[in-house]
Amino acid sequence: MATFKDETGNPLTGATAEALPHYLRAVRQLQTFTGDPVASLQAALAEAPSFAMAHIMLGWLHGLSTEAPAQDVTRQSWQAVRGQQLTAGERGHADALGQLVAGKWNAAGATLAAVSRDFPRDALALQIGHQIDFFTGNAPMLRDRIAAAMPHWDEAMPGYHAMLSAQAFGLEETGDYAAAEAAGRRAVELEPSDGWGQHAVAHVMEMMCRQHDGINWMRAAPQVWAGDSFMKVHNWWHLALFHYDLGEHDEVLSLYDGPMAGGQSAIALDMVDASALLWRLFLGGVNTGDRWRQVADQWAPHAASGNYAFNDMHAMMAFAATGRTSDIETLLHAQQDAAQGQGDNAGFTRDVGLPVTHGIRAFADGDYAKAARLLAPIRAIAHRFGGSHAQRDVIDLTLIEAAIRSGDAGLAQRLTQERMEHRPHSPLSALFSQRAAAISPGLSGSS
Repeated sequence: MATFKDETGNPLTGATAEALPHYLRAVRQLQTFTGDPVASLQAALAEAPSFAMAHIMLGWLHGLSTEAPAQDVTRQSWQAVRGQQLTAGERGHADALGQLVAGKWNAAGATLAAVSRDFPRDALALQIGHQIDFFTGNAPMLRDRIAAAMPHWDEAMPGYHAMLSAQAFGLEETGDYAAAEAAGRRAVELEPSDGWGQHAVAHVMEMMCRQHDGINWMRAAPQVWAGDSFMKVHNWWHLALFHYDLGEHDEVLSLYDGPMAGGQSAIALDMVDASALLWRLFLGGVNTGDRWRQVADQWAPHAASGNYAFNDMHAMMAFAATGRTSDIETLLHAQQDAAQGQGDNAGFTRDVGLPVTHGIRAFADGDYAKAARLLAPIRAIAHRFGGSHAQRDVIDLTLIEAAIRSGDAGLAQRLTQERMEHRPHSPLSALFSQRAAAISPGLSGSS
C-alpha cells in the first residue's frame, strides 16, 4: 500500500522518495500549463517503474491531446496499472482512463466525478475531469464538478489557483460572467503563470464584447502568461479575437505571424487555433496570402484519423480553403467510418462533425445556400462535439455569412438580429446586421 502522498494528502502507490518530486512537479506544471509534465512523469517512472499515478497521469496527458498517435501511450499507461493493488482513488482513475481508451469520454468524466465526490482534494481528478467536460462540451459539469469540491479547498492549499481557474471557466461557460471574472482574476493573482485562469477571464470579456478590456487584460503582462506555457498560442488567439471583432485585421495577422507562430506548430490544439483564426478572416474576405498552405500541410497527416470531430472541422477549414480535394475526401471517409464506431466520438461525428465539415466545404466551394442548409440545424447542438462558446462561434459566423451571400434575406436578418441581441456591443454584429438589411427582397431564398 502507498506510503507517500501528494501535496493534498492523497496516497501514491509505488512512489519513492526519488520519484515523488518529479511527479509533484508534473502536477504543478499541469496546473499552470507550463513546462514539460510528460518529461517530469518520465523521470518519475525512471525512478519508480511501478508508480501508479505517474503512469495514469501520463496516460491522461496523452489521451487528452486528441491526437490519434498519442492514444497508444494512453493504452500502455492504462495497461501498466491494471494489475496493481491500488487505492480506491487510484482505482477510480484507472477505471476512467480505461474508459477513455475505449473512447467513452462521457463515462470517463462520470467516473472521475465519483472519484472527486469521495476524494474532493484529488486535484488531478478534478482537473482532468474538467478537461473532459470541455472536450465533450458539458458546460453544466464544467461548473458543477468544481463547485462540489470547492468547500474542501482554501487558499493555503497547493494548487488552489488551479481550482479557481477551473471554476472561472465553468462559470463563464454557464453565463455567470461576474463570478467567473472574479474567480479568474483571483487565480491569476495567486499564480500569475496560470494560463487557464488568464484564458477564463479572456473568455468572459469575449462573451461580453468587452474588446478593449480584453486587449488590455491580455497585453498587460504577456511575458508572464506566454512564457513557457502550453496555453500561449491559445491565449494569443484570444487576443486576436478582440482585434478581429474590432475589424483590426492587420493586427490579427501580426499576432498570427508573430507570437502565435501560425502554421508552424504540429500540436493539434495549436492547429485548431490557426485554422479558426484564418477561417474568420476568410469569411471576411481578408487576403491571408499563402498562410493556409502551411496550416493544411500540418493537418494533412491527421486527415485519416477520425479521432475527434472538433479537430476534423478545423482540418476541413484548411483543406477546403486550399482546395485539397484528396485530403477533403480522406477526411470525410474517416469521419464516415468514425460515425459507425462505438465510442463517443461516433456521436460527436454523426450529430455535428459530418454536417459541419460538409457545410464548410460547401461554403469554400461557393455553394452558400447548401452551407446554410447544413449548418443551420446544428446550431443548437454544436456543443455536443466539444469546445467552448467562443470556439464554436465560428459555426454561427459561417452560417451568417452563408445566409448573406446566398441572398436569403429572411434567414440572414433573423440570424443577425439574434446576434445583435446576444452581442450588442460587437462591431462585427453591427456590420452583419447592415449587410443583412441590405439584401434585396427579390434575391431572398427560403428561410
